[in-house]
Amino acid sequence: MNGNGEMTKTVISITELHKIKTPMNSKKKRFPQAIVGAVGGTFIGYVALAKQQPSMETQKTLFPYFQPIVGAASGTIIGYEALARQHDADGRVISAGALFCCPDIATEQLIAWDRDVRRQALKQFSLSRCNGYLTINISAAWIDRLADFNSLPTLRMLDEFNIDRSRIIIEITESKGDLDKLVEIAAVYRRHGLKIAIDDFGAGFSQLERVMSIQPDIIKLDMQLFQSAAKGGVASDIVHLLSRLAKRTGCRIVCEGVETVEDFHFGLSCGAQYMQGYLFSPATADFKAPQYYQQQIASLRKTFLTNTLVKEAHKIQFIANIKGLIELLKNALQGDFHLDTLAVAPFEDSGVLRFYLCNNQGDQISSNFNFTEGRWLEDAAQFGFNWAWRPYFYQLLALESAKDSYRLVTSERYRDFNTDRLCKTLSLRLDHERILLIDIAAEWT
Repeated sequence: MNGNGEMTKTVISITELHKIKTPMNSKKKRFPQAIVGAVGGTFIGYVALAKQQPSMETQKTLFPYFQPIVGAASGTIIGYEALARQHDADGRVISAGALFCCPDIATEQLIAWDRDVRRQALKQFSLSRCNGYLTINISAAWIDRLADFNSLPTLRMLDEFNIDRSRIIIEITESKGDLDKLVEIAAVYRRHGLKIAIDDFGAGFSQLERVMSIQPDIIKLDMQLFQSAAKGGVASDIVHLLSRLAKRTGCRIVCEGVETVEDFHFGLSCGAQYMQGYLFSPATADFKAPQYYQQQIASLRKTFLTNTLVKEAHKIQFIANIKGLIELLKNALQGDFHLDTLAVAPFEDSGVLRFYLCNNQGDQISSNFNFTEGRWLEDAAQFGFNWAWRPYFYQLLALESAKDSYRLVTSERYRDFNTDRLCKTLSLRLDHERILLIDIAAEWT
């Protein structure tokens, strides 16, 4: 009470709260996501106080922008991803991502913003002439806070705006969140006709676990991994492997972060059906006509074909040279041979790294003969190893059992442990008792 007999209200700000000292022996109690107030000696929660004393952060106005996703084959816009935006101090539109990563903003406030942006996005989508998909992001961590999976906010919004549920893709973001709940909510969305996408695929093992458990309809490759892979190296091998995995599980691939022609071409080489990135457009306030980028994409595909034909011509010539040397090597191994006489042939320049012999059971019966710096070097370290379990070995025997013998079998590409080069292993029948195996460089193949 004050001097007039009126009830007084005391508000303790976050700044003031941190000034209150705790005993040295006790752990500091942090209030990272709440504004604490005392009214008549009792504490009130975040939401109640926020209404009385709104902070600058809670007064933020967020709104959706839409980034187009294009189809590589059709060249048309097949859908959009809704992304949260805000205005900075100068009135410019910027991403709201920093807000959603801020640890000092209560989760309840973040969820409220997220749902508000989602509702705005769905409303604009329902009023637009867009006939494609809309992808909306849902945080995996926030799913834990849903009390009733039978009354999901997104489904209620779709009913409110009378949106065909088959045109909505739920994109699960972040690596956190209870996997069992994710599987459960994905099943609920699917029962209602929505599709499921997993974002940032390749960012960690947890994503692989999600793919196995959720079996999404769409996989969006991790942007940083994709952009690194477009430059080549091990990251490129990983993305090709992930793409093959996705295709085997029946998922469609979306490459995010496509910013250059090289990025687009790499996406095509991975077999990605869809692309998204600044090469086409950042997120904008409006929806575009489906054919807006068709001419640009047609030109990109044409350039890709031209470049790929040049590479394929090199590859064909490379393989022709290899086959000629293999025939030379095969003939030499039919009788007594001297490695020095073979050294005059351009093995190293043609990419032949080594050769060795196996018997019909897959046991290695010779040393490895490695060709480097113009001469053959013998290495007996793998003598007696068994390679019958390798596909290039048993596939050759299978072909022979089908009366399709004396042909060349080629392995998948792999990175050679000793040379760190991309390689393939070729296998062919030398005679009734021996099989010749040759490791070749595979940068062009």
